[in-house]
Amino acid sequence: MKTMKKDLPIDTARRVLEIEAEAVKSLTSRLDGNFSHAVDLILGTTGKVVVCGMGKSGIIGQKIASTLASTGTSAFFLHPAEGVHGDLGVLMKNDILLAISNSGETDELIKIIPIVKRMGVKMIAMTGRQDSTLARYGDATIDVGVSVEACPLGLSPTASTTACLAMGDALAVALLEAKGFKAEDFAALHPAGSLGRRLMRVDEIMHGGNGIPRVASSTPVKDAILEMTAKRMGLTGVFDGEKILGVITDGDLRRALEKGVNIIERASADIMTVNPKMISRDSLAEAALRMMEEYSITSLFVSDGEVVVGVVHMHDLLRAGVV
Repeated sequence: MKTMKKDLPIDTARRVLEIEAEAVKSLTSRLDGNFSHAVDLILGTTGKVVVCGMGKSGIIGQKIASTLASTGTSAFFLHPAEGVHGDLGVLMKNDILLAISNSGETDELIKIIPIVKRMGVKMIAMTGRQDSTLARYGDATIDVGVSVEACPLGLSPTASTTACLAMGDALAVALLEAKGFKAEDFAALHPAGSLGRRLMRVDEIMHGGNGIPRVASSTPVKDAILEMTAKRMGLTGVFDGEKILGVITDGDLRRALEKGVNIIERASADIMTVNPKMISRDSLAEAALRMMEEYSITSLFVSDGEVVVGVVHMHDLLRAGVV
């Protein structure tokens, strides 16, 4: 059995990573008005981005389409071989075609060009050759060329696919920022899994209506304790009508007792903590978790402007899988 020198795999891996890192880095010096024009084309369309590519470029194209779609740009992948056999019917005049080919001469893509041009569909070419057919017909041509592949045979796309993938990410993020896409928008597109749970909004898991523990400022503390027990939040808000004045927590009760206060004879306003911590109903649940951790508390009142509309407890975050 043939053995390999101990350090050879590591040396090879280091060489591959250095080549691919340099391939991505080299793209920065070649960014020009074509990239900006590509962003403007996509921002200006009322349609979707249809990504096309064969072989390894197609696999990269699928990832780019997925990243675009998850960051607020309507996009999907169309296999060019299926496209020339009827599936080009998905293309509409207001769409943008993002065509990917390192050589710029991929037969299936070249066959699509005349049809795309007749339809009036704008095309963004992402290619490694600026003198290629694809580049020549692109309304915007993004240079993703590399000087050398990491494959020592120069046969398998390696550095070139990495460069293309990175450029796709650059395009998606540029669009995200131009659109003002926020974490809340991202959450709406990722409702499932741990990511979706982290990005849930507070009002999705809060207790509202009669679930809010509340007493009046004149309510005897003994009745406030009953409200805390009934609502099982470890606290109650102290209100003057709809305005919250303060909060009574288990800690407030303990501190009052330590001071020798006869809490049974006192009104809720006498032992409450003023200016309770609040969070907006449209904030992310993860933000509520960070606030609880920062202030070492287990509950937050939820507001809509100046009005308290709910309360969220650490247990709610646990049940929702945010923690």
